[in-house]
Amino acid sequence: MTIAGNVAGIQERIFSAARRVGRSADDIVLMGVSKTFPAEAVREAYAAGIRVFGENRVQEFAEKSAGLGHLPDAAWRLIGHLQSNKAAKAAELFDAVDSVDSLRLAERLNTAAAALGKKLRVLIEINIGGENAKAGLDPSAPELDKILLAAPRLHHLEIQGLMAIPPFFENPEDARPYFRKLRKVRDATRRRQLSGVDMSALSMGMSHDFEIAVEEGSTCVRVGKAIFGEREKG
Repeated sequence: MTIAGNVAGIQERIFSAARRVGRSADDIVLMGVSKTFPAEAVREAYAAGIRVFGENRVQEFAEKSAGLGHLPDAAWRLIGHLQSNKAAKAAELFDAVDSVDSLRLAERLNTAAAALGKKLRVLIEINIGGENAKAGLDPSAPELDKILLAAPRLHHLEIQGLMAIPPFFENPEDARPYFRKLRKVRDATRRRQLSGVDMSALSMGMSHDFEIAVEEGSTCVRVGKAIFGEREKG
């Protein structure tokens, strides 16, 4: 299958999953996870209708972006772990950072965005499965509240919601409780009506389990392999 064919097939599966639970597929963004794939593949995905792209590493995207040229309406989101010392470069390169996991990082991004005169959209990453090998905050950790309560003074950040990567299961259905848990964390946060906190976004679901994520309320599915094929090393 071509990238265009893959995108069309995934969009149809998103539509079907949304319809099963009475949602509109228009409310769900299909992100092309383009990390490690060349600029040519990104341009193919763009031509197929993808407008939101996810990258893992600041340096990799800095090099790749030079070969992309101008793609109108394309949005670039950093989905990989970000060290605080790379916050300035990330704020310069990306439209959004979906992996904020500390108040210190949020503050660094806010300072960098202010220097650039831009608003940076961010998601807070939650380690929904409590896995030591994965980044993100425990949903009950005090650090989560620190970020949320700091939102009114982080004038150059837009805290839009949550992101998570659940444990991997061969059977995608087994990921459902984790997606459901993340949605409940998001909903509980929304009910608090905190100043400067949107919480409309719920980024969850990848190539092997995005249909379950859509059924559980995902507003953005992050799909790499199912669009681009087997990932290159890196």
